[in-house]
Amino acid sequence: MRVLITDGIERTGADILLKAGLELTEKTLTPDELVNSIGDYDAIIVRSATKVTKAVIDAGARLKVIARGGVGLDNIDVEYARTKGLNVLNTPKASSISVAELTIAHLMSLGRFLPMSNIAMRNKQWPKKEYSKGIEVTGKTLGIIGLGNIGTEVAKRAVGLMMKVVAYDPFVTKTDLAVKLVSKEELLQISDYITLHLPFDKKVGPVIAKAEFEKMKNGVILINCARGGVVVEKDLLDALNSHKVAYAAMDVFEHEPPTPEEFDLINHPRVSVSPHIGASTLEAQDRVGVEIAQKVVEALNASMMKEMLNTTNVSC
Repeated sequence: MRVLITDGIERTGADILLKAGLELTEKTLTPDELVNSIGDYDAIIVRSATKVTKAVIDAGARLKVIARGGVGLDNIDVEYARTKGLNVLNTPKASSISVAELTIAHLMSLGRFLPMSNIAMRNKQWPKKEYSKGIEVTGKTLGIIGLGNIGTEVAKRAVGLMMKVVAYDPFVTKTDLAVKLVSKEELLQISDYITLHLPFDKKVGPVIAKAEFEKMKNGVILINCARGGVVVEKDLLDALNSHKVAYAAMDVFEHEPPTPEEFDLINHPRVSVSPHIGASTLEAQDRVGVEIAQKVVEALNASMMKEMLNTTNVSC
């Protein structure tokens, strides 16, 4: 069986696929090239760059498995793929620790003005007085919206930092963590820091917009290492300008790379940014490669067994 890999894979993952006797093709393709090529493959492995659209799925005459090395599936038309009987896979746990650690890094750095003072000192300034009123995270309340794999890892680390942790997740009714489950409205009202860890659902729309900002504490700190679109960027900029939000950190954006208009937010003096690197650690990439390779091998073996059984039944 043949596997197309369009956004790369770690060597450990590739070795697993090769050991299973699969034929690998690794190359970057334009959308049109992908549509023209996909018919020759039984499986495709992507990351975030490649879009597996309806057109790609329709062109995949041999396609059995669509695999995404990562948490989200927003670049894959999952519903349509499943109507075609395709197996859609991802790696929801592999990068959880890395994203959680980046979240904590942003959280800690904002309270001590590290992004801002770094810029100032590179411009030959000495802003000791301006940045002399830092904030300790100890004893502060962190509100986590989305208590899945990543939100759970963030909670563990925040508890270790002696923060009070509250969380809202409509799908979580109990937890063994030292976390208090609350309503979304209560979380917005009592949190000193708010961090988001949930996918962007087009049917639901943004989770944080003007109405939510109005319910927050004055001087709240917001962190989004989840998905672009979860926070309405224009409303966040307005909240920063009014000082409702004291500081914000963003690893994800509505458009990636960001549009020129988004740089009004990115360049705001009280915003810390990173270029969607939450899962970009050596350890996470290795785990992603291994996990997605193992899942693809398992899925293709199951598909092959099913075909053999069907052939046997027809012969009988």
